[in-house]
Amino acid sequence: MTLGLINANPVVHAKKERVPHPHHVEDAVDALDVFDILPSLDIRDPEHPYSLEQLSVLSEESISLDEKLGRILITFTPTVQHCSMATVIGLCLRVKLMQCFPPHFKVDIIVAPGSHADEASVNKQLNDKERVAAALENPNLRQLVDECIYSNEL
Repeated sequence: MTLGLINANPVVHAKKERVPHPHHVEDAVDALDVFDILPSLDIRDPEHPYSLEQLSVLSEESISLDEKLGRILITFTPTVQHCSMATVIGLCLRVKLMQCFPPHFKVDIIVAPGSHADEASVNKQLNDKERVAAALENPNLRQLVDECIYSNEL
């Protein structure tokens, strides 16, 4: 156990086995496509060696997509009400989606209603372009985001 963790003993769920979702370039994108990209790349929780899916921070049901409007909504659930890493988790999701989807998609990332003590502030930080850009220019924060996204690829 690492000292200083807010949730030192999270509930860990088994990884789900997935059959790759068949997708052709000409097909419309759906929520399953988005979900396949996020957990299949094993975005790791910033405080634990587990994926966001294993900690039930992210699930297929937490993603909605409106292809006609080009909008993706990700609603994630931190493991504890006072999760100090909620904005980092949101940044990880945003960076991964920026890398995998065309820039015309509008991405909104929010914490599930009632799941975080500072919900409004976290949501504001995650959906303000200037704040996101500034956060990603911070070398230490960017390194943490990259470690969470690429931890299983190294």
